[in-house]
Amino acid sequence: MSTSQPDSTAPSDDRTTPDALLHTGSGGEVTAEDLVLATGRDITPKSLAWAERKLAKEGPAAMDKLLP
Repeated sequence: MSTSQPDSTAPSDDRTTPDALLHTGSGGEVTAEDLVLATGRDITPKSLAWAERKLAKEGPAAMDKLLP
């Protein structure tokens, strides 16, 4: 009786996402639109105003607080 072994040449479903794709860092300029999108909200005048206030108060760190 033969036992089923996974084919070692087949692509693995167990892939690790590289850190560079998981972490945003605040190396670049963060916009109010970026901040709104990071929260999962729709871009509206109200949400943009919120993001602008948050960026004015916290700077790029506002994005770091939302994302890993």
